[in-house]
Amino acid sequence: MIIKNNTERENLIEGGRRLARILEALRAKVAQGITAEELDDVAEQLIRAGGDEPSFLGYKPIGARRPYPASLCVSINDEVVHGIPNESVKVLKEGDIVGLDLGLTHNDIVVDSAITVSVGNISEKIKKLIFATERALATGIRAAAPGKHMGDISHAIQKEIEDAGFTVVRELGGHFVGESVHEGPFIPNYGRAGKGQVLEEGMVLALEPISTAGEAEIMLAPDGYTYRTKDGSLSAHFEHTILIEKAGARIITQQDNDT
Repeated sequence: MIIKNNTERENLIEGGRRLARILEALRAKVAQGITAEELDDVAEQLIRAGGDEPSFLGYKPIGARRPYPASLCVSINDEVVHGIPNESVKVLKEGDIVGLDLGLTHNDIVVDSAITVSVGNISEKIKKLIFATERALATGIRAAAPGKHMGDISHAIQKEIEDAGFTVVRELGGHFVGESVHEGPFIPNYGRAGKGQVLEEGMVLALEPISTAGEAEIMLAPDGYTYRTKDGSLSAHFEHTILIEKAGARIITQQDNDT
């Protein structure tokens, strides 16, 4: 999506603010004993209470056998992304790490964001994994500005994760967003600075570093959506929707995104 007028911009910013608020409410709900389905129910209720639509519910990506059956993706431990919360009982327990990925449609504009949250105490290594992945998102956002290349973002994310001693998942990454949940082109979390598409003012991107504490290889579960690490290592995932503006990237999916 390319933002073309003030109305689109205002709707994008308001949608991002609403999504950020809901993700923070979900973060506060994460605790030992809660189920993934309960988190999904809360997400859908909060989205609809604001008069918006859950973007993921019923969304069918190209090549998928069926539409996605939930509003929220809940990916636990070695589940990398797109964990389905409501087709089996998934109870959170002490020491888990949980990826929460949510899309919201506000006045026909889609915003997308994700966080990784720990349940109780986790090891120092996994704390570092989560911190490095979140920091990689911030670094990638700082690399996004008009005239820069997509490779500048990709390289910044890769360097941050690998310098921390972790591994980039190469088969998954960011994307453009706004008119639909996933718009091309794909934005990899690895690459060479100065290469790739030139960024333009008005572009709406979803950047999402995805990393593992082990090897990069992943596999798709029989449910057709959930990706897991092949070696069973834990994975972290963060995402923001951003708008490319003249001065650089504006983070859309945060509560204090005022113009």
